[in-house]
Amino acid sequence: MKRLILSAIFALATLGIASAQKYCVIDSEKVFKSLDEYNKAMSQLDELGKSYQTEVDNKYKSIESLYNNYMAQKNSLSTTARTSIEQQILQKEEEAQKFQQELFGEDGTLMKKRIELIKPIQEKVFGTIESYAKANGYDLVLDKASNASILYLNNAIDHTAQVIEALKK
Repeated sequence: MKRLILSAIFALATLGIASAQKYCVIDSEKVFKSLDEYNKAMSQLDELGKSYQTEVDNKYKSIESLYNNYMAQKNSLSTTARTSIEQQILQKEEEAQKFQQELFGEDGTLMKKRIELIKPIQEKVFGTIESYAKANGYDLVLDKASNASILYLNNAIDHTAQVIEALKK
């Protein structure tokens, strides 16, 4: 009987502690898209990505042209000339792949530019979210933009609009 009473008291205490925590939900994607500086940075990154892709495509087109010319002349070339041209094509392919990696890789130019442009905006948004949460006594802030496992959300705990307003101050 004592165990049953102690278990019930423990369960009620746990329930009390859990219900005392305050939390809110924010849609970070909506917050970011509400900022002109973020939208400008994303447009700039898109344009930069397109220009880089054009450069990469041009390199591969020149390799393809070189290969097509080689295939057309292959039968009339000597063995040493064929080997030389094949090696030249392979070298140009390696250079193009390296160039592509330098632009689009994890440590590439585009990623560095993305970090340069987006990181200050992220710091501003996350700082505002943290300040908002502390000022309003929230213990936990959930992001519904990146958490696909939220199956139901009461709009009363969605504080996206308040964070957007706080950012504009």
